[in-house]
Amino acid sequence: MTMKKHLGERIRLRLPAARRGVEGGRSESGSVRPGRTREDWRLILVVLAMMLVYGAVGLRMGLLALIEPVEPRMAGGAGVTTPLRGEIADRNGNLLAANLPAFSLYVDPTEIKDPAGVADDLAAIFPDEDREQLFKRLSRKARFAWIKRPITPRQRQAVLDLGYPGLKFGSRVMRIYPAGRTAAHLVGGVQAASEDVRFAELVGSGGVEGYFDARLRNPGQIGTPLELSIDLTVQAALRDVLAAGTKRFRAKGATAVVMDVRTGELHAMVSLPDFDPNHKPKSYSGPAELDPRFNRAAFGRYELGSTFKVLTAASALESGIVGPQTMIETGSALAFGRYRIRDTHKMPPEMTVADVVVRSSNVGAARLALNLGTPRLKDYLKRLGMFEQLPLELAEAARAKPLLPPRWTDLSTMTISFGHGLAVSPIHLAAAFATLANDGRRVRPTLIKGGHEPGEQIFSTATSRVMMQIMRDVVRRGTAQRGQLAGYDIGGKTGTADKYRPGGGYYNDRVIATFAAVFPINEPRFVLVLSLDEPVDRSGKVERREASRTAVPVAAAAIERIAPLLGLRPQPGSLPGALAAIETSGQ
Repeated sequence: MTMKKHLGERIRLRLPAARRGVEGGRSESGSVRPGRTREDWRLILVVLAMMLVYGAVGLRMGLLALIEPVEPRMAGGAGVTTPLRGEIADRNGNLLAANLPAFSLYVDPTEIKDPAGVADDLAAIFPDEDREQLFKRLSRKARFAWIKRPITPRQRQAVLDLGYPGLKFGSRVMRIYPAGRTAAHLVGGVQAASEDVRFAELVGSGGVEGYFDARLRNPGQIGTPLELSIDLTVQAALRDVLAAGTKRFRAKGATAVVMDVRTGELHAMVSLPDFDPNHKPKSYSGPAELDPRFNRAAFGRYELGSTFKVLTAASALESGIVGPQTMIETGSALAFGRYRIRDTHKMPPEMTVADVVVRSSNVGAARLALNLGTPRLKDYLKRLGMFEQLPLELAEAARAKPLLPPRWTDLSTMTISFGHGLAVSPIHLAAAFATLANDGRRVRPTLIKGGHEPGEQIFSTATSRVMMQIMRDVVRRGTAQRGQLAGYDIGGKTGTADKYRPGGGYYNDRVIATFAAVFPINEPRFVLVLSLDEPVDRSGKVERREASRTAVPVAAAAIERIAPLLGLRPQPGSLPGALAAIETSGQ
C-alpha cells in the first residue's frame, strides 16, 4: 500500500496544475477535489453532438420506412388536396371545368434497352402520340426526356403493367372538361406556363379560362366555382339541333346563340365544327374558317344580310322621318353611279315601311337609309355596338371587332342598310336585336350569371313595339313562314348574304344564311341568332340557298327544343313537328 501511495503521489505531482484540482472544489473532508479541464468538456460536447446527429438520422429513416410513398398515394386518389385552378360551372352548378389528380410520364433513355419495342407499346397506350417521335425520345443519349403529360391514373397503370425500367412518373393536376364538345368554345383551355416532373403551373390559353385566368388561379377564390350564364341543357339541345341542320343542308359550318333580352346573359353559344377540349387539336392546316377551334359565334365576322333591315327600319322610325305605313318606292332598281341595287325577286311599285321588312326589299331598305342619311344611320349602329369589339368575357374578344368600310360613302349606307359592307359577329347582331326587344334599352352580352343592367335608351318603347309587330309579320306572312310554331309566337328576320370572296367580290353560289328570332314576340324574353355557312337545300328540283329555306326551319326546330328548357310553356295547340322535319328529311 505504501508503494502504491508513493507512486500515485509521484504521478500527481508531474501533472499540470489545472489537472491537480486548481479549478476544482473541495471534498466533504475538506481536501481538494480534482475538476474537469476545458479539453474534457470539448470532448464531451463533441460526443453529445454526434449522438444527436445519428439519433436524428435514425429517427428520420424510421419515419420514412413507415410513410407511404407519394406516387402510390396519388394513385389511390389522395394526392393533391388543393386544386391549382378554380372550377367553372354553368348557371345551374353543372361543372364545365374541373381538376383531376394526374401524372407526368418521363424517361431515362439510358435505362431503355429496346427503344423500338417500348415505343410500340407506348404508342398503343397513347394513340395520339406519334410512334416515331416516341422512338426518338427513347433513343436519346441524355438522362431525361418527356414522354407525355399529363396522363390519367388509368394510363399510368397501363404503363406500369409494361414493366419497363426507365419509365418514371411525377404527380400533378390535369384540367378536365366534363361537357366535352358541348361547351368547347366557351371554356377554351389551359397550358403549362412552367413545369417539372412533379408540378405544372396551369394558365388559361383561351375562352373563359384565358379571360378569367387571374381569378381562377387566385388561392382565395379557388373554392368558389366561377358561375357562367350558360345553361348546359340548353347548350346541349341547341348543339344537337344545329348539328342535324348542318348535316341536312350540307353546310360547311354553323353557329347559334341564345341571349336573354333583359340581362344580355348568353344561355347558349354553339359553333360548328367543334372539338373536344380534353383533347384539343395542337394544330390545323386547312382553311381558317373550317378550323374546329374557331368560334364562329363570337369571332366570326360576317355580312349578315337582310337582318340589318330591321335595324334600318327601326332607326328610320325612331328618327321620325317615316311611320310604319309610309309608302316607299320599290318597283325599280336604285341607281348610284355605275352601281344598281335590285331586289332578288319582283316587288310592287310601292310598299309600306313595314312591308319593306316583311317582304325583304333591298331597294326599299336602301331608300330608307338614304332618307335617314349617313350620319344618323352610323350613329344608331354605333350606339348599338356595331362598331366596337365584342364586350364579352372571352380571351379572344379583342379580335372580334367589326369590319367597317375603309371609306363610308352613301353607297356604303345603302348596302349596309340591307346587310352588305359591314361584317359583325352573330353575338353583335343578337345584342342589337335584344336591345330592340328590351323596349329599346341597350343590352350588352355577357357570359356571367346575373348579367348586366339595361343601358341607354336607344329606341323608344313605341318603336320597339312597332318593330316587334313587324317581325311577327315576317314569320306570319313574310320570308320566315317556315318558322311558325304552334304553341309559340315567334318574330324575326331572315338574312341571305352572298359570301365574300377573298381578294374581292362575292361568290354567286355561296351564302351565309341567317335567321334572327325573338320569342315569345308578344312578351320578348330571348333572342336566337342562327347562321349556316354555305347551306344548300336539295329537296326540290332546284337547289335553294335562301335563309327562308335553310336557316329558318333549323331555327324553328331549335326553339321547339329549347323553349321548354328555358321555362317557356307552349300555348295549347297541335305539336309543330319542326324538329322531326329537320332530323328526318334529306337523310
